[in-house]
Amino acid sequence: MAQDAAPNQNQTDLMAKGQGFIAALDQSGGSTPKALLQYGVKEDEYDGDEAMFAEIHAMRTRIIMSPDFTSEKVLGAILFERTMRGDIDGKPVPSVLWEDRGIIPFLKIDKGLEDKANGVQMMKPIPGLEALLADARGFGVFGTKERSVIHEANAEGISAVVAQQFELGRAVCAAGLVPIIEPEVDINSPTKGEAEALLRDAISAELAKLDASENVMLKLTIPNEDGFYDVLADHPNVVRVVALSGGYSTADACEKLARQPKMIASFSRALAEGLSKGMTDAEFDAALGSNIEKIYQASL
Repeated sequence: MAQDAAPNQNQTDLMAKGQGFIAALDQSGGSTPKALLQYGVKEDEYDGDEAMFAEIHAMRTRIIMSPDFTSEKVLGAILFERTMRGDIDGKPVPSVLWEDRGIIPFLKIDKGLEDKANGVQMMKPIPGLEALLADARGFGVFGTKERSVIHEANAEGISAVVAQQFELGRAVCAAGLVPIIEPEVDINSPTKGEAEALLRDAISAELAKLDASENVMLKLTIPNEDGFYDVLADHPNVVRVVALSGGYSTADACEKLARQPKMIASFSRALAEGLSKGMTDAEFDAALGSNIEKIYQASL
């Protein structure tokens, strides 16, 4: 990696050693209506994509500007592309996060999932990837996030998912960013434990191929076995291992995460649980602050 394309070292150190968690604020077009419904905004309350995205941007702005949403407990935040390109009071959102809140900005770059095959869902192609990564650098983004899903303990499928993830991860590293590699294991999979064993082996094999300049993060479903991914967290090329909530309630996700000594949270739905557009600012801030505290404690 060229020296001028290296990730921000201060942010790298903070992400590797800091106490806190990563907030996932990256719901995209397909998941936005569901996120808004959780927030108390029904589909008949907005007309068309622009109005929908305006609603979700207002929700994210309210979260970002809430008093407890600071670097004291939140290390990073993952943004949807439209959020990265948006602003809060005229200032780009990534700049608000890092300069005003001390929170490291990430960008979701995947474009959704292919249909299920071999027990997994691969990522769809990402057109314009090079330009998107260059734009992310320009906005001061530190890293990216890219998600695929594992439904079954299918060795061929899991190997393909991990290979695709690391191929994309190398492109992200070459652009001077740190990829969050996210091969999610479905929490409802009847072969979840077996899938996790195959996944750990596949990730270990890919990590062994990285050179010293290629650093990655891993975003993984909370495993059945306590400490199961500690060996990955200890790898020299891994900045941090973070956990997705995967549909668990905030309470369940935090209880399970607290048993994983080397994972911190990267929660989306669990972070926003109980928040509503109709709340007063005091009610909203209290509810969000409570969620932040629970997730922070589980990440220690």
